[in-house]
Amino acid sequence: MSTTMNKNDIYAVYEEVRSDSTDTNWAVFKFNGPEIVLDSTGTDYAEFKSKFSDDERLFGYVRIYTGDELSRRAKFVLVAWVGPNVGALKKAKMSTDKAVIKEVIQNFAIELMPHEAHELDEEELREACIKAGGANYGTGVRG
Repeated sequence: MSTTMNKNDIYAVYEEVRSDSTDTNWAVFKFNGPEIVLDSTGTDYAEFKSKFSDDERLFGYVRIYTGDELSRRAKFVLVAWVGPNVGALKKAKMSTDKAVIKEVIQNFAIELMPHEAHELDEEELREACIKAGGANYGTGVRG
């Protein structure tokens, strides 16, 4: 059975995370059978990270701020998570499932497929965004 999603529902949440007029800075999408559905949204990064368990496969979309004291920029990260306890068939299917969610979630600075929870540390994501962003000007003080 092929993976599906309600594009309008996913798009609404995607726009909520991207919007400067809301406090929401992350969303997690899980599988309900063959359908990708919204699991949760929020503002606290620790809560976002707690959603990624060893027996889950899911997608996360999160706003990360980079920059220095002269300019702060919002960058977005798409996380495709397959926990270490997920079966081989579901692991293999994740690449095609990722193409489905990317029909809606199209704007992100980096795309990650971490294998361990520590790879989701907020500072690691921030550093990855900085590296992907190219030149970094300022006096060296991060904000």
